[in-house]
Amino acid sequence: MPDNWPSFTLRSRAYSAPAPEDLWRSVSIFNFYRLAMGALFVFLVSQFGNTLSLGSSNPPLFFRTSIVYVALALASQMAIKLRQPRASLQLALQVGTDIVCVTVLLHASGGIQSSLGMLLLVSLVAAGMISRGKITLFFAALASLALLLQHSYAVLFQDAAVAQYVQVGLLCIAYFAVAWLAHTLAKYAIASEKLATLRGVDLANMAEASRLVIQDMPDGVLVVDKHGVIRQHNPSAERLLGYTFPNAGNVTLDECAPLLVGLFAAWRQNYGRAHEMLRLPATNHQVRVRFLPVQRDGFWGAVLFFEDMQRVQAQAQQIKLAALGRLTANIAHEVRNPLASISYATELLREGEHDPAQVRLFQIILDNAARLNRIVQDVMQLNQRDRVQNETINLAEKLPVFIEELRNTEGVPQDVFSLDVQSPCEVNFDRVHLEQVLWNLCSNALRYCQKQARSVGLSVWRSTNGRVVLEVADDGPAIAPDIVQKLFEPFFTTSTGGTGLGLYIARELCEANGAMLEYVSRTSGGACFRIVFGEKNER
Repeated sequence: MPDNWPSFTLRSRAYSAPAPEDLWRSVSIFNFYRLAMGALFVFLVSQFGNTLSLGSSNPPLFFRTSIVYVALALASQMAIKLRQPRASLQLALQVGTDIVCVTVLLHASGGIQSSLGMLLLVSLVAAGMISRGKITLFFAALASLALLLQHSYAVLFQDAAVAQYVQVGLLCIAYFAVAWLAHTLAKYAIASEKLATLRGVDLANMAEASRLVIQDMPDGVLVVDKHGVIRQHNPSAERLLGYTFPNAGNVTLDECAPLLVGLFAAWRQNYGRAHEMLRLPATNHQVRVRFLPVQRDGFWGAVLFFEDMQRVQAQAQQIKLAALGRLTANIAHEVRNPLASISYATELLREGEHDPAQVRLFQIILDNAARLNRIVQDVMQLNQRDRVQNETINLAEKLPVFIEELRNTEGVPQDVFSLDVQSPCEVNFDRVHLEQVLWNLCSNALRYCQKQARSVGLSVWRSTNGRVVLEVADDGPAIAPDIVQKLFEPFFTTSTGGTGLGLYIARELCEANGAMLEYVSRTSGGACFRIVFGEKNER
């Protein structure tokens, strides 16, 4: 897995051995088998006696050994419940008990010809699958040694046939073969479990990555199965559809967007209709719907993308404006040099001219050249809106210093300005951009106010949704409604010496910093401009 995998990577458990609970469960199941086998022996011997070959050589020994075997199995079950001692040790004790008890039962039943030695194969397989280690071969060696010792005792003291060593040897070989096979299968099981766990982790990570991508997409996304049940969605889909999906329960396409049901059915009949234009009635948004089938081993469903055409058009407009801004800035840069030359030449001509009419004409040229130069400077400032260097600014500290600088520059009394900051509100904003916006708004307020005490007011507060709001208001004449609609248009001005770019540039700089500049109508008269800082300032 890559080193730079996201932080939601899941942990996988160790693969060298099963988890503790799985191991205890396996040991418990194996012990139930042992308990059932011992109880079966006790039942058969007590009910059928000599009619069976069980205990044919020594019935009392067979019966007592079966009773002891059941008692030991019950004791193991109690130890498993108490989780003491550890599971691996209990497994070793159980297999060791099986080897001893089965060997004694085999001896009491006449030796190798009773075939009871085959029962140890089950114990060896269980030990190999549960322990998953080479200790199974050790158990096979113990079982083989016990079988050889039993048959040797029978040959020496009970006149057993020496030729039966062949059967004993074959059974011992079977012990080792089964033990090795169980060990090999356990290794394969470990490898398969490891691979399955890794695949599960990869799938979980990919599912989480897909979920994060879908949630962060600006387009609406719906994942729909073939029955029209919505399996996944994102916030943009909720916004465009005007439907709030419940946290639990299945929602069908017919419930949240009935218009899409017909489109979905028509698309399933003809996959060529992958793009459809649709106006959603709940939000009146015009969207382009795209269908992508989800099919690998047959059709499962589809992914529906809702592309907001208003957002697409706004992005296209922004691209056009950015290109136009760069072009205008380049043109403005080229115009500055000719303007400087015109102004300089006009100054020289005016110095040698004594005719008042000619001097007035030269002054007209200089005034218009200066106005063009201001327009060029404003356009070049507008081109710098993308170069934002945000920093944390405390308005309670910044605004008094700004007002003092503006008052000294404009030469107005100190009591003309009033400042009301409810709390130390901090905003993230480019310092130069904020000064330019405030300078433009306050200069306009000074130009149109009555120049009396508290004619220009600056107030700062935090709204109910946590955003910082700054207002600049004056007591001058109210702005006509037909002019309000054109306030932020470029090159619109009611002043003879203005360029008409001040408010337009101020709004563009606010938007570049994630804020919003708007005009607020007031019944008391005057003008009021409000800056609502963005979500990043909600703290």
